[in-house]
Amino acid sequence: MNEARFLNRFLQVAWPSALLVGGWAVWVRANGYTDLVAPMPQSVAADVLTHPGAYLGPVLTTTWTALAGLVAGMLLGGLLAVAVWSSRLLTAVLTPAAVLMRSVPVVAIVPVMIGLFGTGRPAVVAITVVVTFFPAFSLVASGLRAPSASTRDVFTVLGASKPATLTRLLIPYAVPNALVAVRIAAPSTILSAMLAEFLIGKSGLGFMFVDSVSYSHYARAWGTGVVATALAVASFVAATRLERRTLERVS
Repeated sequence: MNEARFLNRFLQVAWPSALLVGGWAVWVRANGYTDLVAPMPQSVAADVLTHPGAYLGPVLTTTWTALAGLVAGMLLGGLLAVAVWSSRLLTAVLTPAAVLMRSVPVVAIVPVMIGLFGTGRPAVVAITVVVTFFPAFSLVASGLRAPSASTRDVFTVLGASKPATLTRLLIPYAVPNALVAVRIAAPSTILSAMLAEFLIGKSGLGFMFVDSVSYSHYARAWGTGVVATALAVASFVAATRLERRTLERVS
């Protein structure tokens, strides 16, 4: 039974990947591209598998950067959501500002981050924070408003203070929304970290892509993209499992 379940899950994951790789190979063959334009999947796989050490350092750098940005972005978004809940004035000020920040393309934010943090790793982390905080802000704010009026009235009748209402009622209601925010933001954080490294970084997968293209090592450049995509998918799967297990424990 367990073997059948494992095989079923494996096939669910494997067939989209096989379809994508097959389409990639057909596309390259049909257009007659050389390795200087678009390498075949086997060329990219060979580079990744035969030179794992070349990828390990950049993968770790990008992963830690994305993780730092995800944690900081979730904290920032959560704190802003609490601030909006606590004050109508802050709602009027912070909500439009958050929406504006979310609507600005990442490329347009880069010069601002360079001015604030320079061109090092802190600027890359800051860019990932900007990408991450809005899902946390919007979903946690929604979770804080989730309890019904009757439930809030119980706390009011009991004379609960605002901090007590927040910690004992509203935050538990907001936890599922926060987990959804993590699931949504996790893959975006990986890709935004790579984009920031591509634009201003000096290490990581984004910088590795630029370096590979500059030396006409296109199999490695494509391999960098494949590895980054795999990281994004893995982060989504990990966030989904975290959400499921946490909800199982608290329910």
